Amino acid sequence: MSSANESKASWNTIRPHEKPKASYTKKMTIAFAATSVMTAVVFLLVLAVVWEDQFNTYTRQNMQSLAQATASTLASKYEEAGGWTPEVLDYAAMASNTSSDIAVQVQNAKGTTIYDDTWVHGKDIDAGKNVPSGTDSIVSSDITLTDGEIVGTVRLWAFGSDALLTQADATFRTNSYMAILAAAIIAVILASIIGFIISRKLAAPIGTITATARQIRNGDLSARTGLKGSDELGQLGETFDDMATSLEKDIKHERRLTSDVAHELRTPLMAMQATVEAMQDGVYPTDAEHLEVVAAEVRRLSRLVGAMLQLSRLENGKTPFRPEETDLVWLVKSLVTSQEQLFDDKGLQLRFADETPSQTLIADVDPDLIRQAVVNLMSNAMRYTPSGGWVLVAITQDHADALISVSDTGIGIAKEDLPRTFSRFWRSDASREMESGGLGVGLAVTKEIIDRHNGTITVESELGKGTTFTLRIPLHRTRTLPKAQKGEQKQ
Repeated sequence: MSSANESKASWNTIRPHEKPKASYTKKMTIAFAATSVMTAVVFLLVLAVVWEDQFNTYTRQNMQSLAQATASTLASKYEEAGGWTPEVLDYAAMASNTSSDIAVQVQNAKGTTIYDDTWVHGKDIDAGKNVPSGTDSIVSSDITLTDGEIVGTVRLWAFGSDALLTQADATFRTNSYMAILAAAIIAVILASIIGFIISRKLAAPIGTITATARQIRNGDLSARTGLKGSDELGQLGETFDDMATSLEKDIKHERRLTSDVAHELRTPLMAMQATVEAMQDGVYPTDAEHLEVVAAEVRRLSRLVGAMLQLSRLENGKTPFRPEETDLVWLVKSLVTSQEQLFDDKGLQLRFADETPSQTLIADVDPDLIRQAVVNLMSNAMRYTPSGGWVLVAITQDHADALISVSDTGIGIAKEDLPRTFSRFWRSDASREMESGGLGVGLAVTKEIIDRHNGTITVESELGKGTTFTLRIPLHRTRTLPKAQKGEQKQ
């Protein structure tokens, strides 16, 4: 049962683009507004707890100071009059005169109320009805004579309030809260505006990247964001464009490769098919001669596939790159020596010229890849040089570069064809007419090898007189390896 489930798989196409219910700008604006609202709410809560308590403490201290001042005045007048007289009690009205919302009550030493300004102001006939029930709503101060005798108590409170707040205090508190609320509303509006502006600026490059990605998905491989900058969005745009460029290059490379391979494979396959069908129909006898024709085409296909595989590995960075200190003079000279007999069999003269000052030239290269590049050029020269001609392989030094040249007296390359020399499967019309024409991949492989060494190739040619290929390779230079090769070097 489990094995059956493990074999199941699914795949979905990408859903067509739909307009989002809430855009990025809208979400960012709401986020900014929500943040400002939360900040305002937290501020109001803290204010309600801390500022309200501080404000109540402040008003109570003011009321307490007024009660003490009134008690001090009454004690002084009490001593002058020798007791509680109406004239002395009139001084109790000094406290109530500071605000019409303050109630003053005076009690004698026995606790009997002898003055209550509710009587004076006509607030209530019942003196006790206007007195708050809670002790926190009343402040009091003892009326103490100079000898320390307590002859009474002054009690103060605010009419209609259990928090010792006068009407002016209550109005001030209300106005303060309204001002804070107005400031919070303004802050929310400003935060929403700022959030909208910032989100629009942030969403613009993101929208550009999205639109560009959509264009690429729809087949426009040339679409680019054009975004640049040192911030994250700028770097994202540049990285996206680099990725798009690589993608365009890879897709074009894939399409070109498919077309080229199909074109090159068709010729030998058709030759094999025609020969085999002729033998099947009895037109050709099934003998060694005709079988050799088929075998030759098979070998050609094998060489073509091998060359294409190597070129693909070089382009994708999958070919191992192992640079080491190498004497290029010895390497090139040994190649020439090993190929002399082969050239002689073709009726060609192969010569080697060492033009270095010290007959040694040490370079940091991959010897196997350089050997293959030089062999490709020598094979190319041998293939397109008529019998009786000559090929010269020379090596010299130009400052910090090694120069390896392969010159021949072959058929040459037309001026208009030079830019296409290193294109895969390209061959000049003259070379295609020759029976020994190559696969058209060797020079492309050579170019990839020299590119891996951060070098260049120069080609000079004249029709009917010959061609010279020159490899310029840095002797010592830090190379940028593909990621796959970086991992190999680290290991």
